Amino acid sequence: MERPLDRGSGPGADDPAFPARHAPRCTRLDELDELVARCRACPRLVAWREEVARVRRASFQDWEYWGRPVPGFGPADASLAVVGLAPAAHGANRTGRMFTGDATGDFLFAALHEIGLASQPTSRHTGDGLALRGVRLTAPVHCAPPENRPTADELRACRPWLSAELGLLAPRLRAVVALGGFGWRALLAAIRETGRPLPRPRPVFGHGVHVVLPAVDGLAHPLHLLGSYHPSQRNTFTGRLTFPMLVGVLRRAAELADLPDVR
Repeated sequence: MERPLDRGSGPGADDPAFPARHAPRCTRLDELDELVARCRACPRLVAWREEVARVRRASFQDWEYWGRPVPGFGPADASLAVVGLAPAAHGANRTGRMFTGDATGDFLFAALHEIGLASQPTSRHTGDGLALRGVRLTAPVHCAPPENRPTADELRACRPWLSAELGLLAPRLRAVVALGGFGWRALLAAIRETGRPLPRPRPVFGHGVHVVLPAVDGLAHPLHLLGSYHPSQRNTFTGRLTFPMLVGVLRRAAELADLPDVR
């Protein structure tokens, strides 16, 4: 059963101000993840995710869909983060775990497994034994959007969750990989909200692009931002993103994040 918010603590979960009010107050990732999963701030996304969970795809009729926002996945002490448009209607919206239950997730986890950051190359469901080492996966929008296209208002409403997540990871975070131009733009906007300065002009997305944000007060290390094409089926089927291309970006990011024993 969900715990009620403390009386007088701010907007309820169905209020558009819920993320902006509560995300910055989180002091632990597990606290943030719990609040993310309860969020109902965007009516269109709530209606869509719940309708998908009710109707279900024919091949998943025996599943009890998650049907809620999907929190980030990975250890709280991760030094590498991967950010990209993630919750698919019958993937993470079904399974409740980021990038889990669809071909896009399998492509990503196979690449993470290739360099030793995932315990197995596939991600089927929350009880499949998958574990990540040194990397956390998250998204700029935590609900499955219709046609995979969140609106600008939905993106802005959800951004405090990503900013807070990056802030909580910041003491150990050394590198972030953004999947796709959407993920790149969302990442830069979230970083800006954490108070960390961005270069001018703002860096442009591209596969393999690498931008270094210098150390700032309170954080004695730079932050490396890397871009990769999103492992969507459109990109992988057409060859725009190949497996070696994604492995190459992730391996470089892991090295910059000082993760040991990267293969």
